[in-house]
Amino acid sequence: MSTRFSDALFQLVKSLEKAEKRHFKIYIKRSSDKEDLKVVQLFDALDSMDEYDEKVLFRKISSLNKSKLANLKTHLYKELLASLRLLKSKDSIDLQLSEHLDNARLLYNKGLKLQSLKILDKAKELAQTNQKFNTLVQLISLEKKIETLHITRSSPEKTQMLAQESMDVSRHIERVTRLSNLALLLYRWYVINGHTRNENEEKDVNLFFKNYLPADLNEVSGFYEQLYLYQSYCWYAFIRQDFLLNYQYAVKWVDLYTAQPLMITIETGHYIKGLHSLLNAHFALRNFRGFDQALESFEAFALTPLANKHDNFRVHTSIYINSARINGHLMKGTFTEGVKLVPEIESNLAEYALFVDPHRIMLFNYKIASLFFGSRDFDSAIDYLHRIIHGPVDMRIDLQCYARLVHLLSHYELGNYDILDSLSKSVHRFFAKMKNLTDVERAIFDFLQHSFDHPPKEIRARLEKFYDQIRHLEKSRYETRSFAYLDIISWVESKVFNKTMESVINQKYMNSSRK
Repeated sequence: MSTRFSDALFQLVKSLEKAEKRHFKIYIKRSSDKEDLKVVQLFDALDSMDEYDEKVLFRKISSLNKSKLANLKTHLYKELLASLRLLKSKDSIDLQLSEHLDNARLLYNKGLKLQSLKILDKAKELAQTNQKFNTLVQLISLEKKIETLHITRSSPEKTQMLAQESMDVSRHIERVTRLSNLALLLYRWYVINGHTRNENEEKDVNLFFKNYLPADLNEVSGFYEQLYLYQSYCWYAFIRQDFLLNYQYAVKWVDLYTAQPLMITIETGHYIKGLHSLLNAHFALRNFRGFDQALESFEAFALTPLANKHDNFRVHTSIYINSARINGHLMKGTFTEGVKLVPEIESNLAEYALFVDPHRIMLFNYKIASLFFGSRDFDSAIDYLHRIIHGPVDMRIDLQCYARLVHLLSHYELGNYDILDSLSKSVHRFFAKMKNLTDVERAIFDFLQHSFDHPPKEIRARLEKFYDQIRHLEKSRYETRSFAYLDIISWVESKVFNKTMESVINQKYMNSSRK
């Protein structure tokens, strides 16, 4: 059975750029033994395949069998990584430091202690400049070992400085570890519990947050300490749906890089994530002008060599920018304009299929469906919603639920009243799976249960009642999740006041932008 990207070696081969493939060929052919020639054959065979299929592979290389293939794949995987390390070492501070540390250990083991110390001094300076404290610990550890076990004629002052340096780095790493753990655990909290929906849940997350904050918070000063502190506050605010606080710390996150531009090169992934977080914060607060400025800045960064330096940077930049572009049209009500982006987004997702996870694909399908729904192209909306409805049902029950809700509303808009009852039951089942429904979600659930089994002419009166029931909840902090998935109020307004949903949301945007 063929599976497109299921094999780890195949994934690695297909991820290589032309320059990386060329370098590998030069690197591997330095050795001309029989095994390496087989490795080149296997590499060429995998490179020529569109999807991984061992039957095809055996046809391409007739001398292969199952047992030989397993060993050859392992060998090729190791050689590819060795080739990439050699090619990419100059582009990565981490790889350079690793090489320095390895060289220092080799020299020390050869008995060349002073040469080893010289390399360690150079590596420590590089690590300190780029704030690579985890590697700095290993460098200092080896230096202390050499100074302790051997006569190096180092001055008493130097050994005293080395001891103090070791203590300072240890305290720094302890704070970084605690803060990075906090950011990670807050993400875990969100996965398990979602947003807080009442004061009791908010008390729980407040207590959790305060218990994990470092006691010496006033000493937080280094780049990584501040970075993980700001990330932790972003998650903390996001969970509590305090989007003003979330915005404030997203700004701090990005400004941290503005103050230390060298770190954009060193920690590019966190910088890209910071820009994404800032855009999401603008979106949640409907900061239209700030959103446009942040997106313009992100798009400019996406064109730089740094943003295209690695697959991770290129892929995540593309995904975050495309997601933000859709969000911009969703919050401004320019759905018809937003639909024009879909072919380009689909093309990008196909190009990066190797790197994009199913969850991200699901999100894009829902966002694109929302664009079509808002532009009244309900058939296209249904097509994209089917990708979610007929996909894995063990992922994102909340999104599965709202996909079915928009699917139901699309058929209602198309006048397919004969299937509304069965579709309503499907939505009911998924709403029932969601934990801790918000007031808006309970109102939606109740509306669906008692409305779509009535004649179409009676639904308008029920829509008016539903509108009166939920419109006061639009400003509630605990209801943000519901409106993030679907602007149900604007849809109901469009029905009650006989307007298009696009015109309702766009008018709100125009009114807000005039303020």
